[in-house]
Amino acid sequence: MKKVFSGSAVALITPFKDGKVDFESLGKLIDFQLQNETDAIVVLGTTGEPATLSQEEKKEIIKFSKIRINGKAKLIVGTGSNSTEKTIKDSILAQEYGAEALLIVTPYYNKCTQKGIVKHYKEIAMRVNIPIIVYNVPGRTCVNILPQTALELSKIPNICGIKEASGSINQIISMFKLLKDKMAIYSGDDSLNYVFMSLGASGCISVSANIVPREINKVMTCALGGDFKKALEIQEELFDINKDLFIEVNPIPVKYACSLLGLCKNELRLPLTELEDKNRETLKNTLTKFGLKV
Repeated sequence: MKKVFSGSAVALITPFKDGKVDFESLGKLIDFQLQNETDAIVVLGTTGEPATLSQEEKKEIIKFSKIRINGKAKLIVGTGSNSTEKTIKDSILAQEYGAEALLIVTPYYNKCTQKGIVKHYKEIAMRVNIPIIVYNVPGRTCVNILPQTALELSKIPNICGIKEASGSINQIISMFKLLKDKMAIYSGDDSLNYVFMSLGASGCISVSANIVPREINKVMTCALGGDFKKALEIQEELFDINKDLFIEVNPIPVKYACSLLGLCKNELRLPLTELEDKNRETLKNTLTKFGLKV
């Protein structure tokens, strides 16, 4: 089976300070992941607010992350957009600056057909030499990769996985029936991590791992090692965190949570706004109940 990694990857936030990328905090966030056994770090994924970043900022984030990670985890770079040509340019740039794999979300807003999805990824795959993980999140993009389309994508040599976040159990099961021995399937929904692993996933690409990386990794390693009882116990302990980190649009809650842990400032770029006061209290209580010092 083709795969980029096994275990847990974090969909890393991008920290800001006074309107600029906060590289000191970015280093702190990366170190936190490395100290807690995260297998892969995704920068510039949708959780990292890439739509608000300049091309120069993206370059600097990739270069900085490559040096900071220093081979201790896989560096995966998000390069997806709703333009095939722009995605190709960003993917080539990411490869040049040290990305070991790409995470490419489906084209959003354009609402292309299934045929368009396949052609989009084929064009990109022909222009880079590193593995690609396709990202399906129709709730954000209004485009859904159907299981049969995913099967077509698996035939492209350097497409090595799919991050599946449709939220449809029927679709997830169909994906596994068609793809299980062809390319890696990664959970893209923290609340369903255990479900994915019980079906045979290779791991997850997680938002919750920004604040509980060791626990997310433990769910993965237990399941991959066949200890599904322990994996389920940890998944159940994470229930409220996985739920409340989506109390508002991602990454609003997780960035607030990271600020409570002292990892970065609670600063986002418009049109994203800070977590509402009532939701701050809810999330803070959830983190405290879990045992985190906030």
